[in-house]
Amino acid sequence: MASAYTRNWSSSRIRLPTVASATLQTENLNSRVLVLGGTGRIGGSTAIALSKLSPDLRIIIAGRNREKGAGMIATLGKNAEFSEFDINDIKSLESALNDVDLVVHAAGPFQQTENCRVLEAAIRAKTAYLDVCDDTNYALRAKSFMNEALAAKVPAITTGGIYPGVSNVMAAELVRVAKTENKGEPERLRFYYYTAGTGGAGPTILATSFLLLGEEVIAYNKGEKIKLRPYSGMVNIDFGKGIGKKDVYLLNLPEVTSTHEILGVPTVSARFGTAPFFWNWAMDAMTRFLPSEVLRDRSRVQDMVRLFDPVVRVIDGYAGERVSMRVDLECSGGRQTIGVFSHKRLSISVGYSTAAFALAVLEGNTQPGVWFPEEPEGIAIEARELLLERAAQGTINFVMHKAPWMVETNPKEVGLGIYV
Repeated sequence: MASAYTRNWSSSRIRLPTVASATLQTENLNSRVLVLGGTGRIGGSTAIALSKLSPDLRIIIAGRNREKGAGMIATLGKNAEFSEFDINDIKSLESALNDVDLVVHAAGPFQQTENCRVLEAAIRAKTAYLDVCDDTNYALRAKSFMNEALAAKVPAITTGGIYPGVSNVMAAELVRVAKTENKGEPERLRFYYYTAGTGGAGPTILATSFLLLGEEVIAYNKGEKIKLRPYSGMVNIDFGKGIGKKDVYLLNLPEVTSTHEILGVPTVSARFGTAPFFWNWAMDAMTRFLPSEVLRDRSRVQDMVRLFDPVVRVIDGYAGERVSMRVDLECSGGRQTIGVFSHKRLSISVGYSTAAFALAVLEGNTQPGVWFPEEPEGIAIEARELLLERAAQGTINFVMHKAPWMVETNPKEVGLGIYV
């Protein structure tokens, strides 16, 4: 089965090792997967993608809304069931984890969460773990359970969604190929993300965006850790076919720290933008005029989400939910390569991205321990191609290892003294 990814995998001669007899769809995988937040947009999309990629999987949808759960079961079919419980109820959580092979934690937002309750419970139950965390503090806290996961022989991946997640694997491959070709040392790695409106992903994404506006941006410039104002440093980036040029702004995302430390790239940053354009203006204004403590307060943010959500949903109907990721790598010898991943619907693409990680774990490509996606212990190098092919289902543009001019990009600095 050919995909856009296969056709555009590399402009170089370097290719990933392929997995023997691997296909996009996995047959006879009779594992049981628990999806926390399975009645939400991200968890529900993940469950649907899993059922399509691996029809034999048993999928347990966990959530607090029985009516929504029944709707998901009707969509998924006979291999699905619903489990009603709150992840804050430790006893019911541990009981559910004892009977599954993998738990997918999609019950965000992860910002301002003071514990890794689900990961800890998974380790105690000796159940494999995957989350779609997009918060730096949560991800680093999850990594602190490395020794416990190793002792229990539990494989776990944190930040395993679309971005971060697929974007991390794209970055790891850009760096791997650059080093293999011996065309200079990787010097600059830049993540650029665009999502129209909330991407159809609902109130959780809106809450995540507001909470991120309360965090100082961590970036790295020539090995030095620097802190910058959130939603500053706007640059105009061409995301290529189907998306075009978009303004993107600095945000504090975990892949910046993880790729800097794991891939050894001295300059790393991440930027995000949305549409319509006035949402970018509104988020910039929030960082300027609202106290950061307000934006870091989950209860206040939830109040704002309830206030804005009806308006956002109306505008989303016009804006659509296109999503694009662009990862740029610059090396010391002047070599520049990029990867671009674009889809018409984030609400579908995030599901396939997360499902790709889930299947990689179930297929034995993750070692015991807690890993980021770019670590070879998290996703084995030889398993990356299949993971990216699965994640790329339905993309309108997915290319890797291309020169920047092939995407006609020319980022221009706007109002930032240091371009990182």
